Amino acid sequence: MLTFSAGILAVFVTGVILRLAKPILFPFFLALLLYFLLSPALEFMVRLKIPRSIAIIFILLTSFLVVYLLGALFYSSGKAFVSNFPSYGQKINSIFEYLKSHVKFTRIKWDPAAGIGNLDINKIGSFLLSSLGTFFSFISNLFLIFIFLVFMLAGRGKLKVKIANSFSLSRASQIGSIIQNIDRQIQKYLTIKTIISLITGVVTTVVLMIFGVDFAIVFGFLTFLLNYIPTIGSVIATALPVLIALFQFGRIWPAFWIFVIITVADNILGNFLEPKLMGKGLGLSPLAVLFSLFFWGWLWGIPGMILSVPILAVIKIVCGNVPSLKFLEMLLSK
Repeated sequence: MLTFSAGILAVFVTGVILRLAKPILFPFFLALLLYFLLSPALEFMVRLKIPRSIAIIFILLTSFLVVYLLGALFYSSGKAFVSNFPSYGQKINSIFEYLKSHVKFTRIKWDPAAGIGNLDINKIGSFLLSSLGTFFSFISNLFLIFIFLVFMLAGRGKLKVKIANSFSLSRASQIGSIIQNIDRQIQKYLTIKTIISLITGVVTTVVLMIFGVDFAIVFGFLTFLLNYIPTIGSVIATALPVLIALFQFGRIWPAFWIFVIITVADNILGNFLEPKLMGKGLGLSPLAVLFSLFFWGWLWGIPGMILSVPILAVIKIVCGNVPSLKFLEMLLSK
């Protein structure tokens, strides 16, 4: 009983510390994920006999430019979407007026048009804009993220030497093998997940552009980010552009075909291609994913929800390679 109480207290204290330390820890975790994604590029450039310092500078500058331009593009497109959001209120009202005139609510005394009319579209737009600003506040911390990344990339490969100098030959070999397995598995997971998410986002953007849906880039970028969240992310990423298409065109068929195409593409990429590339896969427990989603969402908001599953995957990979933590890997498995 005492051990259980101490565990609950430790979890609570850890949560409070993580929440208070968000300004530092969130950039650190994001830099750590970028580190695993960019490490193969660094190793490739070093194998090409490019000096390590030059390779690090090139990778950092390229990454900074890509992240900044994507963030700026999405934020500007998002602001344009929010500014035009009130115009969708009229289209929503017209759709519900149509439903009111063609659908008779006999037993349920609810007027959908009146209910939607009570919504303050301007307030919704302001909320979306404030959420957008909060979500992309990491742009202002981009410098801090890349400071962490500089030291991580510069120190890559030195841990092996330190372990060799600190332990016996057999022990150092064992620890080095564990670290190498963890490093390789995390790189594989993050690389494949990012590539699949990117392809899904590009496919969504192209489909929406073909149909002429407003703000296709915004929804494509959201699809890329939300694809890191299993099931829930895909549902949200599909529902948002479909609803906007329904309100924009005022007809059901364009929205229907957008839904069909995006859903088919998402299932092919997420349920066929991704497991095939992952191999055995991580097999995360749905309950663990849901708990991680709520926990990191409570701690860090929307950015925390997006990072929640990659963080959980990294924890499971680490536990799976450390004998004393194998029981945690089993708890996090399906």
